Amino acid sequence: MSSRAGSSNSEYVNARVRSRRSRLYDEESYRRLLRMSPAEIARDMEESTYEREINELGSRFGGVDLIEYALNRNLARQFDDLLGWAEGGLYDLLVRYLRKFDAWNVKTLLRGVYSETPADEVRVDLIEAGELDPTRLERLADADSVEAIVDGLRDTIFGDALAGAYEDYEEVGLLIPLENAVDRAYYELLTEGLGGGERLADYRQYLRAEIDFRNALNAFRLARSGTDLDPAEYFIEGGELFSVRDVQRLAGDMDELIAHIRESPYGDDLSDALDRLEDAESLVDFEHALETAQVEYAEALGSVDPLSVAPVIGFILSKEREVDNIRAIARGKEAGLDADEIEADLVIL
Repeated sequence: MSSRAGSSNSEYVNARVRSRRSRLYDEESYRRLLRMSPAEIARDMEESTYEREINELGSRFGGVDLIEYALNRNLARQFDDLLGWAEGGLYDLLVRYLRKFDAWNVKTLLRGVYSETPADEVRVDLIEAGELDPTRLERLADADSVEAIVDGLRDTIFGDALAGAYEDYEEVGLLIPLENAVDRAYYELLTEGLGGGERLADYRQYLRAEIDFRNALNAFRLARSGTDLDPAEYFIEGGELFSVRDVQRLAGDMDELIAHIRESPYGDDLSDALDRLEDAESLVDFEHALETAQVEYAEALGSVDPLSVAPVIGFILSKEREVDNIRAIARGKEAGLDADEIEADLVIL
């Protein structure tokens, strides 16, 4: 992992992040985009923080392709900027956290070949914000089987985990074992050797919450899949809300799952999000409510100590939501969905 000498400069980075955060799309911005065609959305983005990417890519792509490539390139640039500003321990923490985009890319490659999506469409969804070599990602987008992707990542941080889960994948014919293996490898590396002390208290607290939410989501996905896989086998260590037995007991019962979270130490902070979870009728609704809860939790921690890493994590999560929302609007417009259908797929904070 990369490292940068010097003391952490959280005050400076958080000031830059507050400025970037003020330029994120708000609810009214999304409602404006919902009234536009993909071409109009691209023109609107040209007047925003996506101006550089739209101009760089405008001569090569058009319509939804232009929007998709611009979103992902902007996302990578925003996070490169964060790393460029950060020094010392803060830099190391951000490098660790941004490996989430390596995990994202690996799961995108797996889902692409599993669903027989054309390689060019898979490439559009790759985000070059992690540490995996872009050349390797480009090559794996052309893989003709899940096994080829697992083999092509054997010398990476995900290699052992994917190899260990491949037998389960072959047995059930679902990606859940492989995707969960990627998550476990990411979170193990994220928390490994993190160290103690008051300085990282907020960061550790947020990571525990994110792992708890990931365990909850994985358990729910396994239950919905109808397989005989044991949720305990996919439990991610490092959270505090669930034990292995809790995950086994609560998998598939959303009411008990929500009650368990509400009674937890973060129940008060997440009360509004938990209310939305209770109204969620589908797995997608459930995922959206959890994403909202994650952002709100990071922001709540940041408000307690504005000089911690929590505000930066909150910005990373909010920027991801912005990109996901604009992508959902553009794809929905291209597919001919009406505004209400598209809006239901957005995560608006």
